[in-house]
Amino acid sequence: MLLQLLIFAAGMAVLTFGAELLVKGSSRLAAAFGVSPLLVGLTLVAFGTSAPEMAVSVGAVLQDQPDLAIGNVVGSNVFNVLAILGLSALVAPLAIDRQLIRWDVPIMVGASLLVWLMCSDQAVSRFEGGVLFGLLLVYIGWSIWKARSDPTRVSEAVGDTPPRRPLRDGLLIIAGLALLIIGSELLLDAAVAIARGFGISELVIGLTIVAAGTSLPELATSVLATLRGQREIAVGNVIGSNIFNIFGVLGLSALVADYGLPVAKAAQHVDIPVMVAVAIACLPIFFTRLISRHEGATLLALYVVYATYLVLDARQHHLEDELTTVVLYGVLPATALVLAIAVRDGLQKRRLTSP
Repeated sequence: MLLQLLIFAAGMAVLTFGAELLVKGSSRLAAAFGVSPLLVGLTLVAFGTSAPEMAVSVGAVLQDQPDLAIGNVVGSNVFNVLAILGLSALVAPLAIDRQLIRWDVPIMVGASLLVWLMCSDQAVSRFEGGVLFGLLLVYIGWSIWKARSDPTRVSEAVGDTPPRRPLRDGLLIIAGLALLIIGSELLLDAAVAIARGFGISELVIGLTIVAAGTSLPELATSVLATLRGQREIAVGNVIGSNIFNIFGVLGLSALVADYGLPVAKAAQHVDIPVMVAVAIACLPIFFTRLISRHEGATLLALYVVYATYLVLDARQHHLEDELTTVVLYGVLPATALVLAIAVRDGLQKRRLTSP
């Protein structure tokens, strides 16, 4: 077991380093040609940091472990919003761009609802996977078209515009992709062995350990961007990653599966609805155009509760019922109160600033 834990840690380290090379090469290439900071966060950085999810989920499907693939996508989306946005907001309050409120967050919500609908028959067929992947291409094309009307250059986010070195940046991207493939193989094999050793289902391992592990690049990118004052990239990275996970990762995973992607009942009835609820919760928070520190703390606390529930449920612990009661009668009402206060404060600020 110790060996498997070491392999798992090595896999996450290789994944993180590979994603860093991929993001660095992509960002420099985009910066040299002048792209808005928000577009970089929503597309290149988001898709680059989501490459581990793509590698792990597709690899899981090819190794006939569909629960791990589904759990990785759903768990990563929940982790991205609750843990990464929460922690980033604790570092510094996050300003929200209007484009996210008008377009990208509603797209994320719509994508989550679409997946929930597709999973109503406990499977994502190859045709549905093709639809999801096609929607990703549409989203990328729309984002590029939208960026043409945005004169803001990416140099605002990364400093002075770097010299154009496409060969060097291209090599960084290739090296990053290669490390992602190697790291995903290490992580995937170790995660399955750990799950079987502890008697925990592959779905729960995908929802927790693998999801958090493959989201490390998003976590590092968003927190670092927040510390450097590049908050458009920090928030855009999370929203773009979630959209890419649904359209790209889940879509391609269903496409490469021989008979589509089966969905476990637990994922259909609990985890996917949680992903949808988390996406919808972004609407009132983002509506205020600022994620405050206390809202960040609330998001982070919700993830701790969710992860605790998953572990207790997997171990069939007697505290699961008590935790459910606490969530229903304590955590959810408190969260609703925080969201209501956030919306009220946002409306008051708009009234004060409006002419």
